[in-house]
Amino acid sequence: MNRRNHFLQQLQSLLAVTPAVVLIGPRQIGKTTLALDLGNELATVYRDLERPQDADQVRDIELFLQQYPDSLLILDEVQRLPELFAPLRGLIDRQRRVGRGSGQFLLLGSASLELLQQTSESLAGRVAVMELAGFTLQEVNTATEDNSQQLWLRGGYPDSFLAASDADSLRWRGNLIRSYLEREVPQFGFRIPAESLRRFWTMLAHHQGSILNASALAKNLAISGQSIARYLDVLVDLLLLRRLQPWHANVGKRLVKSPKVYVRDSGLLHALLDIGTVEELLNHPVLGMSWEGFALEQLLGYLNQDRYQCYYYRTQRGAELDLLLVRGGKPEIAIEFKRASAPKPERGFHVACDDLQITQRYVVYPGKERYRLPSGVDVVPLAAMQTWLAGL
Repeated sequence: MNRRNHFLQQLQSLLAVTPAVVLIGPRQIGKTTLALDLGNELATVYRDLERPQDADQVRDIELFLQQYPDSLLILDEVQRLPELFAPLRGLIDRQRRVGRGSGQFLLLGSASLELLQQTSESLAGRVAVMELAGFTLQEVNTATEDNSQQLWLRGGYPDSFLAASDADSLRWRGNLIRSYLEREVPQFGFRIPAESLRRFWTMLAHHQGSILNASALAKNLAISGQSIARYLDVLVDLLLLRRLQPWHANVGKRLVKSPKVYVRDSGLLHALLDIGTVEELLNHPVLGMSWEGFALEQLLGYLNQDRYQCYYYRTQRGAELDLLLVRGGKPEIAIEFKRASAPKPERGFHVACDDLQITQRYVVYPGKERYRLPSGVDVVPLAAMQTWLAGL
C-alpha cells in the first residue's frame, strides 16, 4: 500500500517555502509515520514531547538546536509544551536573517484549537498548517482490489483498517475511544466525566450528520446547554467531530443557522454504535448518513481548504446542499451525496443551486461510472471526485 504520497508531497512543498509547518490530526492517524518518512529525503531530528526526557531536552530550544544546526526539527505532541512557541519565533527570525527561511521546524499536534491559537499568537506569518486525514480510497484501492467497503466500515485509522479481522478492528477502535475518554481528554485539561462524554458522543453518532439541536441534547442527557457546548468543543478540538457550518446568503429566504455535526471517522462512528460488520451496517438506520459522513471526509481530505471554504446550505422550506464549496466569498460548487446505484438529486438540491446561482452541480455516489443527468448535474464516483478536488 502506498502510504500517503499525496500528503507527503504536500508536506514537502510547504516545508520548501515555510520556516515551520504544523501538522495536525487525531491521535493514531499516522502523523508521526508521515513525519519520519521525511527522514528518507531530509536530515531530521525527532523528539516526542509526551516523553519527559525528550521534553526536558528541548526546553532550552536554542541550546538544543545548536547541536543540529542543519536539520529539520520534528516536535511531536507540541501542545504539551506551549512555552516553546515564543522562543521559536525568535529562532525563526534569526535564521531568516542569515538566509535560511524554510524547512526548520515540523510541529505535530493532536488538538487543533489550542495548538492553532498558540501558533497564531506566537508564530503569525511564520507557519503553515496542514491537517492529516485517515486512509483514503486513493490509498487503499488498487487495480485488482476494491477495499472501499472495508474502509467505510473500519474507518481510516491505519491500525483499524489493517487489522486481521473485523472483530480485531472493532476491538481496536473501542480501545481508542476508551483511551480518549479516560486519558486524552483529562490530559488536555478538560474536566468532563468520561461516562457523560461517551453518552454525548454516542448520541451524536445516532444522529450523524443532523443539524445540531443543543436544547434537545441537553434535555435527553439531563445536562445544561453550556455543558453541551463545552462537550462539543472538546470533541471538535480533538478532531473527532466535524462541525459543518451553514452558509448564510442574502437570498430572501429563511435559512437554517445551526451547524451540522458528524463523527469524522466512520470506523469510530460504527464502534460507538456497536456495528461490527458490513452486514450489520447495511441493516442499521444510520446507513445513509454514515456513508454521507464517510464521503464528506474523503473529499475534504483532498480539498485545498485555504482556497475553498466548506459549508452546507439549507432553507426552512427544505432546499438543501450537503456540501457547498465557496471561494472568495462566492458559492461555486454544490455537492449532494447519494448512496444509490442510479442516484438523482432531490428537487431541493436544484432549488438551492438556483438560489445561489451555482452552475457546477455534482452528485457523488459509490458507483464506478461518471455520467451527466439531463438536468445538467454530473454524477461522479467518490474516488474520481477526490482526484478532481485534489487538482483545484
